[in-house]
Amino acid sequence: MRIWRSVVGKLWMTILLLVCFVLFILTILLLEFFQNYHVEEVEESLRYDVEKIARILEDHSDIDLSLQIITEIVDEPVYSLVMIENEGTFSSSQENSYNLQIRELIERDPVFSTVLETQQTVQKELSFQEDSSSNRYNNVIIVGTPVSLNNGQQGAVYIYQSLEAIQQTTEQTTRLIVLAAGIAIVLTTFFAFFLSTRITAPLRKMREGAFEVARGKFDTKVPILTQDEIGELGTAFNQMARQLKHHLDALSQEKEQLSSILSSMADGVITFNRDGTILISNPPAERFLQFWYQEQDVIKNEALPPHFQELLLLVMETDEEQIGEVIFQGRTFVTIISPLYSGNVVRGAVAVIRDMTEERRLDKLRKDFIANVSHELRTPISMLQGYSEAIVDEIPQTEEEKKEIARIIYDESLRMGRLVNELLDLARMEAGHITLRYEELPVLPFMERIINKFGVVSKEKKIRLSINTSLGHEDNWRFDPDRMEQILTNLLDNALRHTLEGGVIQLIITEKAKGLCFEVMDSGIGIPEEDLPFIFERFYKADKARTRGRAGTGLGLAIVKNLIEAHQGTIEVESNIDKGTTFRFYLPK
Repeated sequence: MRIWRSVVGKLWMTILLLVCFVLFILTILLLEFFQNYHVEEVEESLRYDVEKIARILEDHSDIDLSLQIITEIVDEPVYSLVMIENEGTFSSSQENSYNLQIRELIERDPVFSTVLETQQTVQKELSFQEDSSSNRYNNVIIVGTPVSLNNGQQGAVYIYQSLEAIQQTTEQTTRLIVLAAGIAIVLTTFFAFFLSTRITAPLRKMREGAFEVARGKFDTKVPILTQDEIGELGTAFNQMARQLKHHLDALSQEKEQLSSILSSMADGVITFNRDGTILISNPPAERFLQFWYQEQDVIKNEALPPHFQELLLLVMETDEEQIGEVIFQGRTFVTIISPLYSGNVVRGAVAVIRDMTEERRLDKLRKDFIANVSHELRTPISMLQGYSEAIVDEIPQTEEEKKEIARIIYDESLRMGRLVNELLDLARMEAGHITLRYEELPVLPFMERIINKFGVVSKEKKIRLSINTSLGHEDNWRFDPDRMEQILTNLLDNALRHTLEGGVIQLIITEKAKGLCFEVMDSGIGIPEEDLPFIFERFYKADKARTRGRAGTGLGLAIVKNLIEAHQGTIEVESNIDKGTTFRFYLPK
């Protein structure tokens, strides 16, 4: 059944049906033409013969002699002659059963009875059964014409001819036409398949090429076998494949460029369909959605934050850009949602999401920095102003009072200078302008010297200060001694200020795989857990009431962190309320 669905089968069937139809019409027309032609020829010949016979009968008075002459003239296998007198008697050129049947037909047919009355020639085709035992019928053409005999009597001459020869000719013609039709069908089939092969072979190649192109092989080419329309179609197919490959490569490059741009963007980008379905998103946008999925309730399972969803619906309804802010998981996201158009119709929207958490944090740090600096400077400035006014107003009377006021002014000026110096140092460190001067020194003697600096203070507060290490006096390490002393001084000073009398402070030094580990461990009041992530920030103090007066500026730990990172190290802290705090930092090899 596949051949009937193919071009070859359809073309073959079309040509075959066309040839059969033409041959069928041609056969009918030829048979009709041959039959009419032969019948007309027979009729004309019979008319001629009957007129000649009539003249013979009119010229001879002896009927028997006339019949003999007529018998010689008329071709007996074809013709038979019957003469009818006006009294109803018949004289025949030959008496046989065939002529008797013809005579009976003439007697029964009313057409021939009018010959003597109208004195006109008549003709008619009659059919009769030759043999009663068979169903075979014979067709004859009978022509009758009136004749005047020499004896003064009127009669009629009838001559007939059988159409059996015409039927045989028709049958022979039919057989020839059928034979010609068979030959034509065979030749047509061969020609159709030959022509179809010439046509369909390139088409099959193009079909295979089309399937290859559909599978993504755009460099596929079909062979050009002819220079006709099919060849032009093959050329157009190859050009189409090349153009398609070119356009798809261009689209692929544009898609890759767009994907690279979206992936490299710091802002999140999400493209939505008209119904709110997410079409495209880049990694920052996926992180935004992941933050939302982590925060929302499992029961709600909302795809987008409610405020974000409201902005998206508002864009779809108003066709205008909307700006909003979404906050969750402690992060702040600013969203700008703009409509996307397809012609004049809004087909979707694109949202640009920027994580403003760091900017807001830095803005808060800036505000806190100004507030902290103002707070830290206000107290010494107020004290300097107050005591200087007291001197101007000559309030102190004795030398001891004047010295006390001068000492206070001196201490506050030192405090202001220390604060300014620490701010400058911290600014240089954060700007990357710090320069380390490395030296290779023995670790244990260097640490003992620093511990000894706090010996007097620790004895006054009855705090036991010690070093615990497995290093010897000959074990050296490479670091900046001034900066290392600044680091340990800040950490030990903090430990002494926050450790009560009778406490213990240990400086533990161990060598580990990642470097030299320093631990400043105290048994002081500890740091609240919620303050631990922020203690290395500038001016941050766990004492929110700032009741420690001149105890510290809140910059020491920030400076420590920057100095350790300048040494390519890391610092961490562990603390429990009323159990103590441990600052641990590493210096890499």
